Amino acid sequence: MIGAAATAPLRLAIGNRRSVSMFNLNNKITLVTGAGSGIGAAIAETFAGAGAFVFVTDREASCGQATAEAICQRGGQAEFLPLDVTDEGQCQAAAQHVYGVRLRLDVLVNNAGIGHVGTIMQTSGADLDRLYSVNVRGVFNATKAFLPGMLLQKSGNIINLASIGGVVGIRDRLAYCTTKFAVVGLTKSMALDHAQEGIRVNCICPGRVETPFVAARLKEYPDPEKAYREMSATQALGRMARPDEIAAAALYLASEESAFITGAAFLIDGGWSAGK
Repeated sequence: MIGAAATAPLRLAIGNRRSVSMFNLNNKITLVTGAGSGIGAAIAETFAGAGAFVFVTDREASCGQATAEAICQRGGQAEFLPLDVTDEGQCQAAAQHVYGVRLRLDVLVNNAGIGHVGTIMQTSGADLDRLYSVNVRGVFNATKAFLPGMLLQKSGNIINLASIGGVVGIRDRLAYCTTKFAVVGLTKSMALDHAQEGIRVNCICPGRVETPFVAARLKEYPDPEKAYREMSATQALGRMARPDEIAAAALYLASEESAFITGAAFLIDGGWSAGK
């Protein structure tokens, strides 16, 4: 009797198992902020390749349009929307457009972000405010604009881009770490607040990634090649990540295969945090 009772739930679970869909996003409506280059562009392209319609947003029109056009040229579906996430009014207008033309939004990726190098003594109040306005208030503004529609449809998936610098401290990155720790906190709080309303909220915490932003920062060092080697060595795997490797994690979180995951901070850091 004990054996039969113990195995019955297991048989039920196996019988209800979904077939593997390889992270299919067919018929999903998605939006990615800061999708004009780097990680954001990779996520937009990956989502489109998995069958999603992607609203590509960026404050730099030429970059955002280039991403959307590249997606369409490959047979995907995308539309560019100019969006500065620091502007609450623009976020609200973008939400009105999305829900007006597509009637729903299934996945919101809050990717837009900026960085700053410096200790507290090398960081001005204006520097901190600048990073806060994009990295924290930008996530807040975009989510505040799009979440009401998700609540009405009783489903939605929000993915925030935090950083390894939102989980552990990094030297000379005071303002950046401060804002990225806040993104992790926002993620966990929203996940708890809306778990019973059909909304999942997670964040991705990448280590160093080879993006145009990182390439531009490397040029500021006296010896860029030495700086590149040192940055790469921070990861246990001895290299930086590629944008498409971060996009793969976003695709998983956007898919139904991650249906039981919310409030998580996914470390995609090449082993950086393993020894912390």
